[in-house]
Amino acid sequence: QVQLVESGGGLVQPGGSLRLSCAVSGSIISIFAMDWYRQAPGKERELVAGISSGGKTYYADSMKGRFTIGRDDFKNMVYLQMNMLKPEDTAVYYCKATMPGIDYWGQGTQVTVSS
Repeated sequence: QVQLVESGGGLVQPGGSLRLSCAVSGSIISIFAMDWYRQAPGKERELVAGISSGGKTYYADSMKGRFTIGRDDFKNMVYLQMNMLKPEDTAVYYCKATMPGIDYWGQGTQVTVSS
């Protein structure tokens, strides 16, 4: 069974940085496209960034230039480097593994940006 576990969330001041990690077990991640989503209180879950199995990256417009997604297929890990964080980045961040016909989600990690 494929399992995803996010880590690295926490409380950070505006302008600060965090690096989220997603550990995948139960399968090699090289076959998956990997995405990061987030969900703020009272809002719908939204795509933050993604990386295809071939390494192509894509970002939501508001994250471009601030967030960087990466993957290490040897370690079965996906990362999200978040810089210049803003209060509006406060949310639960989720990792998702996707292949045709199936998605796997992690349980999420809380990111709070506040002074």
